[in-house]
Amino acid sequence: MQPRDAVPALAGLLSADAIRATARTIAAAQEPSGAIPWFPGGHTDPWDHVECAMALAAAGLRDEAVRAYEWLARTQSADGSWPSKVVAGEVADTHREPHQCAYVAVGVWHHVLVTGDTSFAARLWPAVRRAVDFVVGLQDDRGTIPWAVNPEGGYADGALLTGSSSTYQSLRCGLALADLLGEEQPEWELAACELLHALTAHRDEFLDKSRFSMDWYYPVLGGWLTGAAARAELGAKWAEFVVPGLGARCVSDQPWVTGAESSELVLALDNAGRRDQALALLTDIQHLREPDGSYWTGWQFAHQVFWPDEHSTWTAAAVILAADALSRTTPANGIFRGDGLPAVTEIPGPACGCRSAVRSTQNRST
Repeated sequence: MQPRDAVPALAGLLSADAIRATARTIAAAQEPSGAIPWFPGGHTDPWDHVECAMALAAAGLRDEAVRAYEWLARTQSADGSWPSKVVAGEVADTHREPHQCAYVAVGVWHHVLVTGDTSFAARLWPAVRRAVDFVVGLQDDRGTIPWAVNPEGGYADGALLTGSSSTYQSLRCGLALADLLGEEQPEWELAACELLHALTAHRDEFLDKSRFSMDWYYPVLGGWLTGAAARAELGAKWAEFVVPGLGARCVSDQPWVTGAESSELVLALDNAGRRDQALALLTDIQHLREPDGSYWTGWQFAHQVFWPDEHSTWTAAAVILAADALSRTTPANGIFRGDGLPAVTEIPGPACGCRSAVRSTQNRST
């Protein structure tokens, strides 16, 4: 096992110094409040903010990561949510997206794994509990969770496969934190069971976003599609989304590869046991890297231009997390593979057509 303070590195591709440089570009964008926007002067959303905090911790910038989590705890709404967009401390979009709110559980669990600091887990636990309670409270009797809550408190129509897959990982990380702190959360466990059933048995009920590569690989990245099924899923649309030598498309019908989606696909490939393929893909996207360690968001290969004109913090973060997973460096390198996370048993929701006698003996008060 590598020392706890080791920084991820991949021989011949990304040195530890290169990873540190990339992390510093994320830290340079961090605002005095602790918020990490998409780029300096841009907006902050809770999901990408957490991803950046995870990358900072993995690369050794732990004080900056703590400041990011403290910002979340300080700005959390009374109901446990965060607005989907904040610019320079001002709310720019009051919609709340459940998968974004739940992701704090992944970040805090990741930070505890990296640092071994259980006191940090205890300090952030109230924010995690409120956030996950908010998300679980939105789940319907079919097991699905709406993709957004509007400013008036109404639910958006439909659920997203990508967002729900991320929420599934968040619930498992939340349960791991609860176990660590001796805080039983049976409703979270039941919610994870019902969400898992909705994902595995009723994928056709989720909104059709199949042109987006995230809907292709997130079932594997979120950890609910595993083994041979995961490998088959990733193989089925490889030619549709992956451009040899350049990376993965964001959407299938546009000549645009993106660093973040490519890096997330690297993580999904690693989950499925395709390390060589994952390493090759991470190598391919290094054409997006700048000398200071930052990464362009994407490359429009029909016009041969970087687009948009930005170096996004979350792209840099995704690269760092992919490098950690492949290099097996930090103690949190297996968080996407589900290492150490509690197992979840698939259970139909009470209004699901697959309702079983087993499910009918349980309720949310148990």
